[in-house]
Amino acid sequence: MASSDQTILAFDTSAAHCAAALLCGGGVVTKVEEMGRGQAERLMPLIQELLDSKGIKLKDLTRIGVGIGPGNFTGIRISVSLARGLALGLGTQAVGVSTFAALRHATGLDAAAVPAPRDTAYLLGRDGAPVIVPAAEVPASTAWPDTPAALVAAIAELAALAPPDSPSPAPLYVRPADAAPSRETPPRILDDA
Repeated sequence: MASSDQTILAFDTSAAHCAAALLCGGGVVTKVEEMGRGQAERLMPLIQELLDSKGIKLKDLTRIGVGIGPGNFTGIRISVSLARGLALGLGTQAVGVSTFAALRHATGLDAAAVPAPRDTAYLLGRDGAPVIVPAAEVPASTAWPDTPAALVAAIAELAALAPPDSPSPAPLYVRPADAAPSRETPPRILDDA
């Protein structure tokens, strides 16, 4: 199916934004809101506003593209879980697109980096695996995220090009979550028997 015959919804919440794109009729329209928190509550209404602006219903979607990171741990989980849930409910395919792939697609550069906490960056390593490096050590000829609109548009375009047997989206985590199990002793469970 040609990309002009497809209606693809893409979205991303891997950074301090809530971004959605709609690829249909050969063009891409985007809707973006900068936000540090609240993506879980705002993402679906933002998507609905975008669909309504083009007169498209969820059931009309032929594929869903989603940003899988790297980036904000919770933000990535929000988008990936929504994409998987929508795909299951609508009987369509969801495709995960890394921020690295979207940056490379949008800029034409081979190297891509994503800002990370504490003056570091996620960088696509020589072996294709992401690594964490000091931001100051990222080579000058590296693509960085420009705008959330450009990023989510690239996610939509790459979702259109993905093969039909692409795996379900899964988060791309470069480092483990900062959460730790509780050190408190769990409560004693009483047996009714």
